[in-house]
Amino acid sequence: MPKHSMPLQDLPSGTLQGSMLSQSNKMSKRKSSEGLDVECTPTESTVQLSPLPKHQRLLGVGKENECSQFVLSRRSRRKKESTSCVSWDHLPDELLLRILVFVPLQDLCRMSSVCKRWHRLALDESLWHSVDLEGLTHVGPALQQVLKNGVHMLRCPRSFVEDFHFSGSGPLQMVLMDLSSSIIPPSALQSILSHCRLLEFLSLEALQLSDGIISSLSMNPNLLQLNLSGCSGFSAPALAHMLKSCSRIEQLNISWCEFDNDHVKSVVDNLNPAVTHLNLSGYREGLALEDVKVLVSRCPNIQALDLSDSTPLMADSFPVLRQLKGLLHLSLSRCYHIHLAALTDLGSMFPVLSLLDVFGIVNDGHLSSLKKELPRISINSRPFSSIARPSPSSGLTGGFMWNRKCQLRFKL
Repeated sequence: MPKHSMPLQDLPSGTLQGSMLSQSNKMSKRKSSEGLDVECTPTESTVQLSPLPKHQRLLGVGKENECSQFVLSRRSRRKKESTSCVSWDHLPDELLLRILVFVPLQDLCRMSSVCKRWHRLALDESLWHSVDLEGLTHVGPALQQVLKNGVHMLRCPRSFVEDFHFSGSGPLQMVLMDLSSSIIPPSALQSILSHCRLLEFLSLEALQLSDGIISSLSMNPNLLQLNLSGCSGFSAPALAHMLKSCSRIEQLNISWCEFDNDHVKSVVDNLNPAVTHLNLSGYREGLALEDVKVLVSRCPNIQALDLSDSTPLMADSFPVLRQLKGLLHLSLSRCYHIHLAALTDLGSMFPVLSLLDVFGIVNDGHLSSLKKELPRISINSRPFSSIARPSPSSGLTGGFMWNRKCQLRFKL
């Protein structure tokens, strides 16, 4: 067997222990003889590298609440960056304004108090372009804020406006306004209208007016549709001046006002010749055939004419009205001096007439025979006039006026 491949042999345990003990004794003797068992680390370097000693502060019994300088140090926490969503602070104003368009009026007012940025966004003019305050009580403070925010379309019918005075200084941006059947003092209404210069559509139905209010209306030369139905409190000269100044009126509803003969003559003598829709009903003895002649000669483009409740009118008014070549809708309800036999000639006298209202003249028994005589004309299909009214009976509800919808509404 070769020398390097010889098998290992077991050594006796006694021999191994004895040899290890002997080596240990030799090492201890060597250390003691050479002085290795004494620590020789430099003292100065040890003091410099060791941490400062801690001194424990002892508090006296019962002195925990005494005023003493105490600092609680905390490690500042780093803001966690959210990876799942975007903070509101990072969204641009344009995007937030697109969201706020869908917020109701009362919620928009609440969120304006959250912070400065939301206050600025909530009062942005783009959100207050069209506002609906229908049916509100004590609407004065809200109306004040709405007007100052630059509203263009204001729908506020059947509302209660207490003693109110608009405190703004500059002109308003109002283009369309509906205050029909509201309770508002004339002085409060004048404080609003005196700042309006851009009105095109206005309804003041059933309101108490004044000469000052009518004079303020004359400062709106672009007025196209005006509804003064059921109004009172203004003179004939003020009405004449307003009609002369507002020379672009296309639709005028001035029915059932507290008029005398002078008021009626102010209308027919000063109305815009280009008017197409006119409601002059409700004047009973105040409207005579001579007034109709002046009206027809001055305004030949009338398409819809309501002369209801004008009792002096008779069948001899038909040749006068025949001069209106484009007449489409004629209302003669409760003109009791017009007989049923005369109505059968209207089909030939008015070739384009499509709507005829004769409520109170023709009873139900004769209505069917009249419809047979005039098959082309729809008879008694419009019980209510829609001339210059902001919300005609066309099925549009929910904040519409003049076929436009208000985007910011107060939900009751």
